[in-house]
Amino acid sequence: MKTLSKPQAPPLVRIIPNAITITALCTGLSAIRFALLERWELAVCLVIIAAILDALDGRIARFLRADSHFGAELDSLSDFISFGVAPAVVIYLYSLNLWKGTGWAITLFFSTCMALRLARFNTSIDMPKPEWAKQFSVGVPAPAGAFLALFPLMASFAYEESFQTYPLVFAVSLLVSGLLMISRIPTFVLKNSRIPHRYVRVLLVAVAIFMATLFSVPWWTLSIAAILYLFSIPISYWVYRQRKKGT
Repeated sequence: MKTLSKPQAPPLVRIIPNAITITALCTGLSAIRFALLERWELAVCLVIIAAILDALDGRIARFLRADSHFGAELDSLSDFISFGVAPAVVIYLYSLNLWKGTGWAITLFFSTCMALRLARFNTSIDMPKPEWAKQFSVGVPAPAGAFLALFPLMASFAYEESFQTYPLVFAVSLLVSGLLMISRIPTFVLKNSRIPHRYVRVLLVAVAIFMATLFSVPWWTLSIAAILYLFSIPISYWVYRQRKKGT
Protein backbone atom coordinates (compact mmCIF):
# COMPACT_ATOMS: atom_id res chain seq x y z
CA MET A 1 0.00 0.00 0.00
CA LYS A 2 1.18 3.49 -0.82
CA THR A 3 1.42 5.84 2.10
CA LEU A 4 0.10 9.31 1.61
CA SER A 5 2.88 11.83 1.89
CA LYS A 6 2.28 14.90 3.97
CA PRO A 7 1.87 18.10 1.97
CA GLN A 8 4.99 20.17 1.97
CA ALA A 9 4.92 23.29 4.06
CA PRO A 10 4.85 26.43 1.89
CA PRO A 11 8.04 28.49 1.76
CA LEU A 12 7.99 31.46 4.10
CA VAL A 13 8.28 33.85 1.16
CA ARG A 14 4.86 32.71 -0.13
CA ILE A 15 3.22 33.86 3.10
CA ILE A 16 4.47 37.45 2.75
CA PRO A 17 1.55 38.70 0.56
CA ASN A 18 -1.04 37.28 2.96
CA ALA A 19 0.85 38.80 5.90
CA ILE A 20 0.66 42.19 4.19
CA THR A 21 -3.09 41.70 3.66
CA ILE A 22 -3.57 40.85 7.34
CA THR A 23 -1.55 43.95 8.26
CA ALA A 24 -3.81 46.07 6.03
CA LEU A 25 -6.89 44.58 7.71
CA CYS A 26 -5.56 45.32 11.20
CA THR A 27 -4.50 48.81 10.15
CA GLY A 28 -7.90 49.66 8.70
CA LEU A 29 -9.78 48.21 11.66
CA SER A 30 -7.57 50.13 14.10
CA ALA A 31 -8.91 53.33 12.55
CA ILE A 32 -12.15 52.67 14.43
CA ARG A 33 -10.29 52.43 17.73
CA PHE A 34 -8.60 55.79 17.25
CA ALA A 35 -11.92 57.30 16.13
CA LEU A 36 -13.38 56.18 19.45
CA LEU A 37 -10.49 58.02 21.09
CA GLU A 38 -11.33 61.06 18.89
CA ARG A 39 -7.92 60.99 17.27
CA TRP A 40 -9.44 61.71 13.88
CA GLU A 41 -6.31 62.49 11.88
CA LEU A 42 -4.65 59.25 12.92
CA ALA A 43 -7.83 57.33 12.08
CA VAL A 44 -7.85 58.72 8.53
CA CYS A 45 -4.10 58.08 8.17
CA LEU A 46 -4.63 54.42 9.07
CA VAL A 47 -7.24 53.99 6.33
CA ILE A 48 -4.84 55.56 3.82
CA ILE A 49 -2.01 53.27 4.99
CA ALA A 50 -4.35 50.30 4.56
CA ALA A 51 -4.96 51.43 0.97
CA ILE A 52 -1.21 51.57 0.32
CA LEU A 53 -0.76 48.06 1.75
CA ASP A 54 -3.69 46.85 -0.34
CA ALA A 55 -1.97 48.15 -3.46
CA LEU A 56 1.22 46.29 -2.52
CA ASP A 57 0.00 42.82 -1.56
CA GLY A 58 -1.31 41.82 -4.98
CA ARG A 59 1.78 43.03 -6.81
CA ILE A 60 4.10 41.29 -4.37
CA ALA A 61 2.04 38.09 -4.70
CA ARG A 62 2.40 38.16 -8.49
CA PHE A 63 6.10 39.00 -8.24
CA LEU A 64 6.71 36.06 -5.88
CA ARG A 65 4.29 33.85 -7.84
CA ALA A 66 2.42 33.32 -4.59
CA ASP A 67 -1.06 34.43 -5.70
CA SER A 68 -3.86 32.02 -4.79
CA HIS A 69 -7.63 31.82 -4.37
CA PHE A 70 -7.12 31.95 -0.61
CA GLY A 71 -5.16 35.18 -0.93
CA ALA A 72 -7.80 36.69 -3.22
CA GLU A 73 -10.61 35.91 -0.76
CA LEU A 74 -8.57 37.21 2.16
CA ASP A 75 -7.83 40.40 0.25
CA SER A 76 -11.53 40.91 -0.45
CA LEU A 77 -12.46 40.48 3.22
CA SER A 78 -9.67 42.86 4.22
CA ASP A 79 -10.92 45.44 1.72
CA PHE A 80 -14.45 45.27 3.12
CA ILE A 81 -13.23 45.87 6.68
CA SER A 82 -10.64 48.53 5.81
CA PHE A 83 -12.61 50.46 3.18
CA GLY A 84 -16.23 49.49 3.73
CA VAL A 85 -16.56 49.41 7.51
CA ALA A 86 -13.76 51.54 8.98
CA PRO A 87 -14.31 54.80 7.00
CA ALA A 88 -18.09 54.64 7.46
CA VAL A 89 -17.82 54.08 11.22
CA VAL A 90 -15.20 56.83 11.56
CA ILE A 91 -17.51 59.29 9.80
CA TYR A 92 -20.47 58.16 11.90
CA LEU A 93 -18.53 58.69 15.11
CA TYR A 94 -17.25 62.06 13.88
CA SER A 95 -20.52 63.62 12.73
CA LEU A 96 -23.34 61.37 11.52
CA ASN A 97 -24.16 60.24 15.05
CA LEU A 98 -25.93 63.61 15.39
CA TRP A 99 -28.61 62.21 13.08
CA LYS A 100 -28.90 59.06 15.22
CA GLY A 101 -30.82 56.35 13.29
CA THR A 102 -30.69 58.21 9.98
CA GLY A 103 -26.95 58.65 10.27
CA TRP A 104 -26.49 54.96 10.99
CA ALA A 105 -28.68 54.05 8.00
CA ILE A 106 -26.40 56.08 5.73
CA THR A 107 -23.40 54.33 7.29
CA LEU A 108 -24.98 50.95 6.51
CA PHE A 109 -25.73 52.09 2.96
CA PHE A 110 -22.08 52.83 2.27
CA SER A 111 -20.91 49.51 3.74
CA THR A 112 -23.52 47.63 1.69
CA CYS A 113 -22.39 49.36 -1.50
CA MET A 114 -18.81 48.35 -0.70
CA ALA A 115 -19.86 44.71 -0.23
CA LEU A 116 -21.75 44.74 -3.55
CA ARG A 117 -18.82 46.36 -5.36
CA LEU A 118 -16.36 43.75 -4.05
CA ALA A 119 -18.73 40.89 -4.86
CA ARG A 120 -19.11 42.16 -8.43
CA PHE A 121 -15.35 42.50 -8.78
CA ASN A 122 -14.74 38.95 -7.52
CA THR A 123 -17.25 37.45 -9.94
CA SER A 124 -15.83 39.33 -12.94
CA ILE A 125 -12.15 38.49 -12.44
CA ASP A 126 -12.18 35.49 -14.80
CA MET A 127 -14.49 37.05 -17.39
CA PRO A 128 -12.73 37.59 -20.75
CA LYS A 129 -12.26 41.20 -21.78
CA PRO A 130 -10.23 43.01 -24.47
CA GLU A 131 -6.77 44.21 -23.52
CA TRP A 132 -7.72 47.88 -23.65
CA ALA A 133 -10.64 47.32 -21.25
CA LYS A 134 -8.21 46.20 -18.52
CA GLN A 135 -7.24 49.85 -18.13
CA PHE A 136 -10.70 50.56 -16.71
CA SER A 137 -12.62 49.48 -13.63
CA VAL A 138 -16.39 49.11 -13.51
CA GLY A 139 -17.32 51.68 -10.91
CA VAL A 140 -14.99 53.33 -8.42
CA PRO A 141 -12.57 50.82 -6.79
CA ALA A 142 -12.87 50.07 -3.07
CA PRO A 143 -9.86 52.13 -1.83
CA ALA A 144 -10.88 55.09 -4.00
CA GLY A 145 -14.43 54.86 -2.65
CA ALA A 146 -13.14 55.07 0.91
CA PHE A 147 -10.84 57.94 -0.09
CA LEU A 148 -13.76 59.93 -1.54
CA ALA A 149 -15.92 59.21 1.51
CA LEU A 150 -13.23 60.65 3.77
CA PHE A 151 -12.72 63.74 1.60
CA PRO A 152 -14.77 66.13 3.81
CA LEU A 153 -12.87 64.95 6.86
CA MET A 154 -9.53 65.58 5.15
CA ALA A 155 -10.76 69.00 4.02
CA SER A 156 -11.64 69.85 7.62
CA PHE A 157 -8.08 69.00 8.64
CA ALA A 158 -6.75 71.21 5.83
CA TYR A 159 -8.89 74.17 6.91
CA GLU A 160 -8.14 73.41 10.57
CA GLU A 161 -11.83 73.72 11.33
CA SER A 162 -14.28 71.18 12.74
CA PHE A 163 -17.07 70.07 10.39
CA GLN A 164 -18.67 67.87 13.06
CA THR A 165 -21.82 69.98 13.22
CA TYR A 166 -22.44 69.56 9.46
CA PRO A 167 -23.57 65.93 9.13
CA LEU A 168 -25.21 66.71 5.78
CA VAL A 169 -21.76 67.09 4.21
CA PHE A 170 -20.69 63.64 5.38
CA ALA A 171 -24.03 62.10 4.44
CA VAL A 172 -23.55 63.35 0.87
CA SER A 173 -19.96 62.04 0.75
CA LEU A 174 -21.03 58.55 1.86
CA LEU A 175 -24.05 58.43 -0.46
CA VAL A 176 -22.18 59.71 -3.53
CA SER A 177 -19.11 57.50 -3.02
CA GLY A 178 -21.35 54.48 -2.38
CA LEU A 179 -23.32 55.07 -5.57
CA LEU A 180 -20.13 55.58 -7.58
CA MET A 181 -18.82 52.21 -6.36
CA ILE A 182 -21.90 50.24 -7.45
CA SER A 183 -22.32 52.20 -10.69
CA ARG A 184 -21.31 50.92 -14.12
CA ILE A 185 -19.20 54.02 -14.82
CA PRO A 186 -15.75 53.02 -16.16
CA THR A 187 -12.92 54.57 -14.18
CA PHE A 188 -9.18 54.56 -14.83
CA VAL A 189 -7.05 51.81 -13.31
CA LEU A 190 -3.69 53.51 -12.84
CA LYS A 191 -1.70 50.29 -12.46
CA ASN A 192 -2.78 49.15 -15.95
CA SER A 193 -2.44 52.54 -17.65
CA ARG A 194 0.30 52.93 -20.27
CA ILE A 195 2.48 56.04 -20.34
CA PRO A 196 4.25 57.04 -23.57
CA HIS A 197 8.03 57.17 -23.16
CA ARG A 198 8.13 60.90 -23.84
CA TYR A 199 5.98 61.52 -20.77
CA VAL A 200 7.89 59.32 -18.33
CA ARG A 201 10.19 62.09 -17.11
CA VAL A 202 7.26 64.48 -16.74
CA LEU A 203 5.44 61.86 -14.68
CA LEU A 204 8.44 61.32 -12.43
CA VAL A 205 8.73 65.07 -11.83
CA ALA A 206 4.99 65.17 -11.03
CA VAL A 207 5.45 62.34 -8.52
CA ALA A 208 8.33 64.23 -6.89
CA ILE A 209 6.20 67.38 -6.62
CA PHE A 210 3.30 65.36 -5.20
CA MET A 211 5.50 63.77 -2.53
CA ALA A 212 7.03 67.14 -1.62
CA THR A 213 3.60 68.70 -1.13
CA LEU A 214 2.34 65.60 0.67
CA PHE A 215 5.04 65.93 3.32
CA SER A 216 4.63 69.71 3.52
CA VAL A 217 0.85 70.16 3.48
CA PRO A 218 -0.54 66.60 3.61
CA TRP A 219 -4.24 67.32 4.07
CA TRP A 220 -4.36 69.97 1.38
CA THR A 221 -2.55 67.61 -0.98
CA LEU A 222 -4.88 64.70 -0.27
CA SER A 223 -7.96 66.92 -0.57
CA ILE A 224 -6.83 68.22 -3.97
CA ALA A 225 -6.05 64.65 -5.04
CA ALA A 226 -9.62 63.64 -4.17
CA ILE A 227 -11.00 66.53 -6.23
CA LEU A 228 -8.79 65.64 -9.20
CA TYR A 229 -9.94 62.02 -8.99
CA LEU A 230 -13.56 63.14 -9.11
CA PHE A 231 -12.81 65.19 -12.23
CA SER A 232 -11.08 62.18 -13.81
CA ILE A 233 -14.29 60.10 -13.68
CA PRO A 234 -16.10 61.86 -16.58
CA ILE A 235 -12.83 61.87 -18.53
CA SER A 236 -12.43 58.11 -18.04
CA TYR A 237 -16.01 57.59 -19.18
CA TRP A 238 -15.37 59.60 -22.35
CA VAL A 239 -12.10 57.76 -23.10
CA TYR A 240 -13.82 54.41 -22.54
CA ARG A 241 -16.61 55.26 -24.97
CA GLN A 242 -14.13 56.41 -27.62
CA ARG A 243 -12.07 53.23 -27.36
CA LYS A 244 -15.20 51.08 -27.40
CA LYS A 245 -16.32 52.77 -30.61
CA GLY A 246 -12.92 52.09 -32.16
CA THR A 247 -13.17 48.31 -31.63
